[in-house]
Amino acid sequence: QLQLVESGGGLVQPGGSLRLSCAASGFSLDHYAISWFRQAPGKEREGISCINGSSGRTNHADSVKGRFSISRDNPKNTVFLQMNSLKPEDTAVYYCNADKTVGGGRYVYWGQGTQATVSS
Repeated sequence: QLQLVESGGGLVQPGGSLRLSCAASGFSLDHYAISWFRQAPGKEREGISCINGSSGRTNHADSVKGRFSISRDNPKNTVFLQMNSLKPEDTAVYYCNADKTVGGGRYVYWGQGTQATVSS
């Protein structure tokens, strides 16, 4: 079965850190662009971080720039989102997305999400 599985969410106090993982099974993440999205209650899903499938270049939304970082471990077929200096407004369900276009076809996968709650 081809799927992405997120993990690492939980409850953390403001100023704390979490490290989210996105593991692929049934396929290789090589050359996939990987993005992290989040959706807070009552809000639309927003893209926050991404890493290019070829260059490894990363990009972050202004709301998380300087606090979050994205990285990939190809041998482990996993992508990570390191979240530091967390704020209550970072509370959301976090989703990873893998996207690749090859041979005229586009392949897109979504994980099921992991909840991150920032609260004292």
